[in-house]
Amino acid sequence: MARVRTGVRAVSAVLAAVLGATLAGCSSTGGKRAEERAAKAAQGRSAVDTPRWTFAMVTHSGDGDTFWDIVQSGAKQAAVKDNIKFLYAHDVEGNKQAQSVQAMIDQKVDGLIVSLAKPDAMKDVVAKAVKAGIPVITVNSGSDKSKEFGALTHIGQDEVIAGEAVGEQLNQRGKKKAVCVLHEQGNVGHEQRCEGVKKAFKGEVVNLYVEGTNMPNVQSSIEAKLQSDKDVDAVVTLGAPFAPTAVKAAQQAGSKAEVDTFDLNAKVADSLKDGSLGFAVDQDPYLQGYEAVDLLWLYRYNRDMLGGGRPVLTGPQIVTKDDAKVLAEYTKRGTR
Repeated sequence: MARVRTGVRAVSAVLAAVLGATLAGCSSTGGKRAEERAAKAAQGRSAVDTPRWTFAMVTHSGDGDTFWDIVQSGAKQAAVKDNIKFLYAHDVEGNKQAQSVQAMIDQKVDGLIVSLAKPDAMKDVVAKAVKAGIPVITVNSGSDKSKEFGALTHIGQDEVIAGEAVGEQLNQRGKKKAVCVLHEQGNVGHEQRCEGVKKAFKGEVVNLYVEGTNMPNVQSSIEAKLQSDKDVDAVVTLGAPFAPTAVKAAQQAGSKAEVDTFDLNAKVADSLKDGSLGFAVDQDPYLQGYEAVDLLWLYRYNRDMLGGGRPVLTGPQIVTKDDAKVLAEYTKRGTR
């Protein structure tokens, strides 16, 4: 038995030596390089030595939309890491968004990221970019049109699936009648979200169209709906900035309807913690921006394409009061 133990100790010693040599080799080559790249990125320096390409992102965002601030935060951090010059433009009007895309094409950018909330307005100009040899990735809206328009891939959530997640959550909470608040006319993604809610929710869903650029109008419209229909026990907003307004509307209307929302920001996280909001469904806008830039870089550098061109899903994730406590730090720094 003594010889067996000695043999085991000897084998163990050999394995330890081999493992130690392997780890030393890793930390002196790949591991060390990875640490160096991480340190450079943390200091705001490029972690790669590829050419300084220019990537542009053009979205359907309105002014002051915190969701798109988070998307930009992710895109900019990836741009620093990948030695990319990052340009950004936005307009809520589809035709003006298309004009901004044309301007980026005229500048001969090396990669293009666009949202397709108004796909009819964007179809021709995206085709022009593809024809000009500019690789295109779509984000956030338009997953069903992305491949048709010639984009390499789409990064975001499937809006119908996200809506279904909301409907299922409402079922679990025992809700019977919900109002789905659409704040942007013609946005196909918003229509798909409410469609998904209706598909999965066992109760009744009523769509309410409001003027999203006018918060007093949003509040008064929701308030009037809740006053006129006492059966409504859930209000679903389609964007984080509209959630606090819906809460105020419910309070003014004397309604006990629970307010829930798509998307997450610092105010939503706080409202989840204090219980004024029921839940949020997060699609991780930071990841949408970061991955869009990173995938364009990978494509330019190595012709890589995550998912083989299929949509890359970043959500949905249901966030509740308990989750908000953990995510509060990230929402305040603008990455969730």
